[in-house]
Amino acid sequence: MTIIPPIATEEPASHDEDFARAEIYSLLAHLFYAPPAPALLAQLREADEDGSGSVLAPSWNALLACVRGMDASAIQDEHDALFGGVGKPDVYLFGSHYLAGFLNEKPLVRLRDDLAALGLTRDPAMPETEDHIAYLCEVMRFLIAGTDADTSNLTQQSEFFSTHIRPWADDLSAAIVQQPAAQFYARLAEFFRDFVNVETQGFDMLP
Repeated sequence: MTIIPPIATEEPASHDEDFARAEIYSLLAHLFYAPPAPALLAQLREADEDGSGSVLAPSWNALLACVRGMDASAIQDEHDALFGGVGKPDVYLFGSHYLAGFLNEKPLVRLRDDLAALGLTRDPAMPETEDHIAYLCEVMRFLIAGTDADTSNLTQQSEFFSTHIRPWADDLSAAIVQQPAAQFYARLAEFFRDFVNVETQGFDMLP
């Protein structure tokens, strides 16, 4: 999935933590944008559980346990039930809804201005607006793994995260978890919530 035009990125091999963060943002982008493709679903089912005792371990392990107990069609149906359908979805995945109460409001305008300053534009093939959580996660992946140090650096990551993800991430997670139909996506929302908390603590420690 590409939701921004192809831009050079690389594996930040010199920083294992950065590589892991970029991978998590990529995974979140894929899973929030659409049900997992067969290859990704197979990877999740074969992924190792986290026995490190880290903050992310419980929700990550719960996500893996859930995906191993559901078939692809059930996850597809859940995604459609929560985020799709005709008319108003059960859960919105767009930041403007949580920040302003309506879609396509001022938070989206500010986001587009900030994306333009980073040299990023929405892929024309993507019908959703840029404040979709999948798009924002993909931008974070780029800011971590991009090859241009003037753009892809901790300062830009912190500013983008603090402005466009952190203020509404908990509300999105709660909205998903409280849905009776949510199983796989409830576990994903809990992992997303925990990851956002880890990112928040890390950015708050920056000088």
